[in-house]
Amino acid sequence: MDTSAAGTETRIAHGALPARDKLRLGIPRVLNVWSTHQFWIGLFGALGLDARRIVFSSDTSDEQMREFGKGRGTVDSCYPVKCVSAHYGELLALDRHRRIDVLFSTMIYSVPSFLHGHVVDSLACPRVMAAPENIKAGFLKEGDAFAARGVRYVAPLVALGEPDMAARQLLAALAEFLPGVTRREVEAAVRAGYAALEAFAAAARRQSREILENCARLERPCLLVLARPYHMDPGIGHEIEVDLQAYGFPVLWGQYLPTDPDLLGWMFGAEVAAGQVRSGLDIADVWPSSYSANTNEILWAAKFAARMPWIAGVIRLSSYECGMDQPTYTPVQQIVERSGTLFFSFQDLDSTKPAGAVRIRVETIAHYLARDAAGIIARKRDASPPDCPLAAAPLP
Repeated sequence: MDTSAAGTETRIAHGALPARDKLRLGIPRVLNVWSTHQFWIGLFGALGLDARRIVFSSDTSDEQMREFGKGRGTVDSCYPVKCVSAHYGELLALDRHRRIDVLFSTMIYSVPSFLHGHVVDSLACPRVMAAPENIKAGFLKEGDAFAARGVRYVAPLVALGEPDMAARQLLAALAEFLPGVTRREVEAAVRAGYAALEAFAAAARRQSREILENCARLERPCLLVLARPYHMDPGIGHEIEVDLQAYGFPVLWGQYLPTDPDLLGWMFGAEVAAGQVRSGLDIADVWPSSYSANTNEILWAAKFAARMPWIAGVIRLSSYECGMDQPTYTPVQQIVERSGTLFFSFQDLDSTKPAGAVRIRVETIAHYLARDAAGIIARKRDASPPDCPLAAAPLP
């Protein structure tokens, strides 16, 4: 296959498969799909797939694991990786009216990030990246479970943090199940995918800013969750942030904090002027040994929380035995607590949710926030630069 000339209309021969608008594509709702799902929706939509035929597996649950993941394990791993087998099993078990033709599970080597210029700014966790190969083995050890159900398994290695490389990597993978796909089509579809991902992130950041503006006007506290994107999955993050929100505290996620220039200038301008950091998105002052996108974003979000008066509390979520997260526990806690912000952590999340223990800890967090939030906001606001752009926002 020759893809050397720009714009070459390389045609790929392929066996019989449904036409693109009839093809049913299954995508496991796992790991870094939680932060890149809009890319895949934009990509496949641009390639002519019917959005109604793109099937994501359901949220992680004990029932899902018992019914679809039993006996598929290969090597011991963290729970977010281990539960992927149940998502595969669920997609393969869809009835004949919803049966998928392709199970598409990417090995995402790097992810797009709003932080740039660090030692490592976009790499994914190696366990997460290699998970599709790990999980696939469990569906081949007693026969090919994919072939037995007439499903084509496609798991390309994709560097989403490098758009030009991603297009080249995806061309060969897409050719496996999209007859006649061309290089030009894939390049255009990849651009559409990134555009969809950026539009989603921009909307989420706007909403986060609106929440902060409302908190600033009303002198109201909010909470920030520092976690990996897959902790949004109710079966992995155990909906701890939902339980806290029920007490009336708005909740923000670190991946979608606002990055508007006026806000970053207000928060970090003095440090940039003093040469302590290169920009408002720099983390070299607190984390010189960056090694992954998610890790960098968690450290930056901790800095954001420390400088934002209306973030009165930070909740750190991490899965049991997460080697990538463990080195960050102490620096994140120190950054947050030195600013006077309350810090709480759930650093051993696993397959089971100890409902009683979680409820007690959530009640404790709510108690301390109700008691101390006003004082925290006042002290942080007094230590902040004047003329906060959030407080100046007009009423809706």
